[in-house]
Amino acid sequence: MADLSPDPERRARGLDVYRKVYGQDAPVFESGEVEFFDSMLANLFGEVWGRPGLSIPDRRLVIIGVLAAQNRFEILGVQLLRALKDDELTPEQVREIIIQLISYIGYSSSSDLYRVSETAIATYRAEAK
Repeated sequence: MADLSPDPERRARGLDVYRKVYGQDAPVFESGEVEFFDSMLANLFGEVWGRPGLSIPDRRLVIIGVLAAQNRFEILGVQLLRALKDDELTPEQVREIIIQLISYIGYSSSSDLYRVSETAIATYRAEAK
């Protein structure tokens, strides 16, 4: 069987970016423990999120739009909360993003978008106290 573990340097670079994206308290598996996680760190975070062309906040805005369009509201909530915690967005900006998205994604998703954004804002405010 082939060794599918990523290069340790790519994994380390990816882990650094992963923690910048999701926070120092984000769950992490040891190298070799979960093959998918290792691959995700090396490729998605080490190679894509870690590229120099866009900042993490800019990339997060792109991801927020994609997740909303795909109705991936649970992950959207994680991204919104992290953007608030990292001072990338204010609660008012989150609300404006949702208004913008509803116009393009459709009103059928509006209640879910509203619920997810307001939950992220409430969590952020509760944890900030």
